[in-house]
Amino acid sequence: MAITAAQVKELRDQTGAGMMDAKRALEENNGDFEASIDWLRTKGLAKAAKKAGRTAAEGLVAVAVRGNKGVAVEVNSETDFVARTESFQKMVASFAQAALDCADIEALKKATVNGETVENTLSEAIATIGENMTLRRMMTVTGDSVAAYVHNAVADGLGRIGVLVGMTGTDGGVGKQVAMHVAAANPASLGEADLDPAYVEREKAIFSEQARASGKPEAVIEKMIDGRMKKFFAEVTLLGQQFVINPDVTVAQAAKDAGVTVTGFARLGVGEGIDKGPEGDDFATEVAKMVKG
Repeated sequence: MAITAAQVKELRDQTGAGMMDAKRALEENNGDFEASIDWLRTKGLAKAAKKAGRTAAEGLVAVAVRGNKGVAVEVNSETDFVARTESFQKMVASFAQAALDCADIEALKKATVNGETVENTLSEAIATIGENMTLRRMMTVTGDSVAAYVHNAVADGLGRIGVLVGMTGTDGGVGKQVAMHVAAANPASLGEADLDPAYVEREKAIFSEQARASGKPEAVIEKMIDGRMKKFFAEVTLLGQQFVINPDVTVAQAAKDAGVTVTGFARLGVGEGIDKGPEGDDFATEVAKMVKG
């Protein structure tokens, strides 16, 4: 099939690969975008497998905790200007408080805030401000204790990234540190068992092709694959990651040392796959400095 310049540009933007490499990847995979990304990664030509479908949605995430339950709610607006208005912030915060009594986002839409349903409150705000808004996502975390953290906060419990961490045991402060770690590291899951099997198989297939391309004996190749998979699990699972606050230990070990066990987490960032730009490369360092300072 004919490969267009627009397709090549999109693949280059997503992977950082060279123009000719991107074109060849698309040709080799009949224009299949995801397969082309995998092809480039297998060849070592992709700098990063960035997520497609980024959105420029603005808005805020609100977090609220009551007892052993925490909720995070994302509400989008068209512009950051609206997101920074007091009326929008109060509305989003009220939605989070209402969410504490709701099982899911559909129940939240029907919940009441100041005598009006959340759905109607949002519709009235749209009519008044003249900008589209969306109640986009809601996540819930429970535990013996629940810690919350908001990054880039514009008000108490409101910001660009909201995180909740559920634990067994009494939280003496490590919960917020783990929540800050989640904000910075953005783990894919709590542990290995929680990872999407398709995601794991896709990574294993790439590692297998790379290992076999080395031409080494099968026994050595299997050890190479096992080693790369262990590294992969350590990088993408919360419990296996090196703790941002103290990279000498994993998150699981840091929690254990503090007398708690992390049982779940939720992370919501405004806009799916939002691009933090050049500052994003040093995000983990930024969070670590905030804690140590």
